[in-house]
Amino acid sequence: MTQKDLSALLPDGNPYEFWEKETIWKKELYVSVSDPSASDDNDGSERAPFRTISRAASEAEPGTRVRIHAGVYRECVKPERGGTDPEHMISYEAFGDGDVIIRASEEVHDFIPSEGWMLNRGWGAARPEGIRVWEYDLDPDLFRGYNPFCAVNILHDRLFIEYDKTDMTTYLNRRGCVFCDGKPLKQVPLYSGMAGEDNTYWVEANGMKVHFRLAGDADPKDHRIEVTVREQCFAPDKPFLNYIRVKGLICEHAATGAPVPQRGAISAHRGHHWIIEDCEVNWSNGVAIDTGHECWHHTHTPREIIGWSVVRNCRIRDAGVCGIAGMFAERMLIEGNLIEGTGWQKMELSWEAGAIKLHNSVNGLIRNNVFRNTIRADHLWLDCGNENNRITGNLFLNGIEQREAIFIECTRDGINLIDHNIIWKVEGRFDPAKIPQEPGSSGWYKLRENEAVNGYGIYGEGTDRLHVSHNLIGKCRHSGYYLKPVPFRMHGMMRGGTSRDAKIINNIFYDCGETAIVFPTRDNRSEGNLFVRMQGGYLRVMYPEPENCLNLPAWQEFLGFDREGQNAWFDIDVDEQTGKASFRRAQDLPSGLPRDLERLGMILSPEEVEKTAPDRDLPWEDGDRVLPGPFQSYT
Repeated sequence: MTQKDLSALLPDGNPYEFWEKETIWKKELYVSVSDPSASDDNDGSERAPFRTISRAASEAEPGTRVRIHAGVYRECVKPERGGTDPEHMISYEAFGDGDVIIRASEEVHDFIPSEGWMLNRGWGAARPEGIRVWEYDLDPDLFRGYNPFCAVNILHDRLFIEYDKTDMTTYLNRRGCVFCDGKPLKQVPLYSGMAGEDNTYWVEANGMKVHFRLAGDADPKDHRIEVTVREQCFAPDKPFLNYIRVKGLICEHAATGAPVPQRGAISAHRGHHWIIEDCEVNWSNGVAIDTGHECWHHTHTPREIIGWSVVRNCRIRDAGVCGIAGMFAERMLIEGNLIEGTGWQKMELSWEAGAIKLHNSVNGLIRNNVFRNTIRADHLWLDCGNENNRITGNLFLNGIEQREAIFIECTRDGINLIDHNIIWKVEGRFDPAKIPQEPGSSGWYKLRENEAVNGYGIYGEGTDRLHVSHNLIGKCRHSGYYLKPVPFRMHGMMRGGTSRDAKIINNIFYDCGETAIVFPTRDNRSEGNLFVRMQGGYLRVMYPEPENCLNLPAWQEFLGFDREGQNAWFDIDVDEQTGKASFRRAQDLPSGLPRDLERLGMILSPEEVEKTAPDRDLPWEDGDRVLPGPFQSYT
């Protein structure tokens, strides 16, 4: 770390402990699936490359670099050994002459029209005209110990699922997927479901035959049809292989299941000190990358190292449940990644859904990532016992049916810092039909907000000492920041969480639907924040009842918060592709009586926002005055 790399400083003021070193390559092996002379009987030299990556993995020893030429490799790479230290790793990397694609699917042919099944329910119902359904008998030779069309998505730990709150269909769907020209078909639970929707498929009970209907009722002979046959793309069979680098590989179509266990298309399988960089993971059925302990049912050994890995500059697209998973993973560095489209399986109530989901993360650095279009899952979820993590410089964009963008759960010791991020557009996940209609003044005297509505920028349960500084948090369905105590979640000698001692400093809260800040109690701190396009009681303290719903002048007067806070009314836009924010004077004006608006001290132009005192709780914060938010200026 250079002296100027302030983004690498953790909340305690110490730098993240970088461990990477330049590896001394003692040996290089070459692989090429497209070279006619390539063979697994070769010696793996540049002139006589292996044909499969797996063959090179059987030979690789500490200090070996496996260089892989462009092509499509239909195999699961299972390293047989790891490196010994940062200078003697084993690396699997793209040669640089084109895409290296590892697919967990196989291309299939020989389809016949599907017959003998009812597309319309009911005896004697006529088959709809124009619908063309095809069938394919899965070849048993495609599967080696694992048939994903026989396994349902969730098999292992189902303890935490709230069955009464979720549709179990997707949990009970088969793991096997069908792809047409690289894009997945949608699985339906009954054959007749294909009548109402094309681009769909259905699996027979024994998992050995699939029926599918292509978009526009096309003929499959005119398209590339692939079916998943392997669980993972790059994963050791043996756990605890360490010091392995995976660089520049594209992994696709893995038939991973719903966590737990956390088993990704690329898997460290409980190994530590992995580097996964410049990779791409597309259309993993469950998890894209796992880097932790995999499952809480494994035994722990004293001083066991878990995590200590790097996931850098990867592109993770369309993971069904989770993009990056790490159970009990410490000292993780997750930086520069693009993670988008996570969560299409809609398994958020399995409680393992998120673009990133880490448990008991300690001394972690999550910086400069882009999270986009996450569906019914958090962009980032730190689950229980998290200490001294920093989340900085990230873009959290467009959470679709998303309950919260960032979730920090049941963390009672240490500090976690969320700073210099943009959190933008959190739709919320709730049933509008459950929101009671309260005509007239009937809702004025309720003591609590209705729990059916959510959509939070940052949300915590029983989490103490959360530090939120210099972020832009906007377009959240409910609140920019919302924490609640969880007093009875404890065991052994542990205590419940209080959600106290939060520090909310120098942020911009923009156009959040209900509130900017919700504190459970007044035992927290709020300073220097800028509240833009916020109306009503947008600053709240929940307990003791009745709840206080305040504006900025009352927040200052009664609670002593945000003495340098500011109210503003102008427009902010964020480009969801680039993450670039723009500011401009609004065309409308806030509603209210002139006298009331005068009391609010409303700023109408971005250029008129005043600088505030710096966040002195950040060890690296210097200077006399700073602008709220993550920007140097609003131009």
